[in-house]
Amino acid sequence: MGVVTFPGSLDDTDAARAVRYAGAEPVSLWHSDRDLRGVDAVVLPGGFSYGDYLRCGAIARFSPVMGELIPAARAGLPVLGICNGFQILCEAHLLPGALTRNAGLRFIHADVRLAVTDARTPWTAGYSAGQVLNVPVKNGEGAFVADEATLDELERTGRVVVRYADGAPNGSARDIAGICNAEGNVVGLMPHPEHAIDPLTGPSADGLGFFTSIVAAFAGAGLGARA
Repeated sequence: MGVVTFPGSLDDTDAARAVRYAGAEPVSLWHSDRDLRGVDAVVLPGGFSYGDYLRCGAIARFSPVMGELIPAARAGLPVLGICNGFQILCEAHLLPGALTRNAGLRFIHADVRLAVTDARTPWTAGYSAGQVLNVPVKNGEGAFVADEATLDELERTGRVVVRYADGAPNGSARDIAGICNAEGNVVGLMPHPEHAIDPLTGPSADGLGFFTSIVAAFAGAGLGARA
């Protein structure tokens, strides 16, 4: 499973650790790579890619590795974008909407409860719909926004993957914490499941399911469009 490092990435090592915990081999991909090295899935980790200049994820979207990743994702490659990775996926138009400054204009770092609302993607199939997870969130520009028609479409088609169970701490529309594309192979979320894989180092092990789900999907060849 590939883990991309951009200049300014902070959580690539944590994402690689989560991949190992899930029983897969992490493959380091650099922002300037023009080859995905045959990986079966890709994680875009959190951080401040290219210093968050212009907008969060705006420069990373044009990096050489994204030139390879975008068509691969559209062809079905599973991709998970966490925090800054979610921002990059929106900038790349692999996911709709945008991430803007938090309500109150303050950086938020806290443990939050997430309700799983779509357990049909290859990244969430190990969970049950309605299951509540305890994972950290840490962002300054984590408020998900989109026009009402887009929000309605996400709700109607079941593409809200996770939702803040106790209300969005950052002002995200409709308490949305993560979404997926129509096919379900591309998932983006603001909270950090890679920081909740072991109770020794995080608030829980609830986030590990994102990584074990994709590993199980490959083991059972259960990839592709959502059921």
